[in-house]
Amino acid sequence: MKFAHLADCHIGGWRDSKLKELSIKSFERAVEKCIEENVGFLLIAGDLFDNALPSIDLIKATADILNRLKEHDIDVYIIPGSHDFSPSGKTMLGVLEKAGLVINSMRIINNKLHFVTDKTNVKITGLVGLRSGLDKYYYENLDFSNIEDEPGFKIFMFHNTIDEIKPKDMEKVEGISMKKFPKNFDYYAGGHVHYIREEDYGRGKLVYPGPLFPNNFKEIEELGNGGFYIYDNSKLNYIPIKLKETLHIKINADGKTAREVEDEVLDIHNFEDRIVTIRVEGILKEGKASDINFKKIIDNISGAYAVLKNTSKLRSKEFLDYDTGEHSVEELESNDILKFVKEISFEREFVENLIKILDSEKDEGEKNVDFENRIIKDFEKLI
Repeated sequence: MKFAHLADCHIGGWRDSKLKELSIKSFERAVEKCIEENVGFLLIAGDLFDNALPSIDLIKATADILNRLKEHDIDVYIIPGSHDFSPSGKTMLGVLEKAGLVINSMRIINNKLHFVTDKTNVKITGLVGLRSGLDKYYYENLDFSNIEDEPGFKIFMFHNTIDEIKPKDMEKVEGISMKKFPKNFDYYAGGHVHYIREEDYGRGKLVYPGPLFPNNFKEIEELGNGGFYIYDNSKLNYIPIKLKETLHIKINADGKTAREVEDEVLDIHNFEDRIVTIRVEGILKEGKASDINFKKIIDNISGAYAVLKNTSKLRSKEFLDYDTGEHSVEELESNDILKFVKEISFEREFVENLIKILDSEKDEGEKNVDFENRIIKDFEKLI
């Protein structure tokens, strides 16, 4: 028995056009490898797309790639993830299923999960991944007895964090206990957390393949590339998907001026056709982060495939001299508002309401364009 296990493709997730292209090309390369390896079927454990309604171009490209699997009689079993799920049910996964390109493995009838049986006689089922831990409802209320007692090779697909094995940097992330999972399965195909993990569980394996392509700065910096698993007669093989080399530049700005930091980055070489990450952190002795001419730096390394920068931990001495004392964020904001309204003609209530609008978060299932329009409308009402 041989099958592939992918997760967290996040097609369309990058704003940068070149990196967005790499995410779809990574999916294409993975499919080519599956055809080459003659797998019996393919699992996608959530987040094929980065949102429920991706662009037409991305849908077309994805459908063309999935059609190659169909031409080779390789079925694709999928569950919606926290990104490509829509509470309204209007998602492109449904369109792909109608076209016969994927099979949604989540089948709930009379409060029970049911299997989809592949032509290899493997039985597959799974549960959707939802934001804010809302998928806990299914694990706590569904009756799993029928699928636990079913004989044969069984696969359970899931898309969430598992409390017992999450890393330290995810300690505060709400997850689900393994104890809530249906028992007696041979393979638990995971997604959602972007790290690679294999665990012995029950009578089989519990596996996270990580992202098919890194989805943010930190993942490119730490992983370099993504990949997926091929299960071949009880043996697991991790298949890396590496389309571009990466170069990671980390600058310690402690005790340096903004100009010295800029010169240090400009002195870096060997970046041709690579994805370059630039992380600058520390405390500048002179100048501000905005004084570093990143446009000049990016122009200087124009031969790179893509350039990403991160200055989230870069501080200036001038900023550190600002005394926050033992105050909460709300108290600091209130004090700053008082200073602000004394200097200009705006009323305090206006500034407080403006901060509330700018502090708004996107609602569950809300598209980016709808969120932006809502913020604009709230601002228009305020003025």
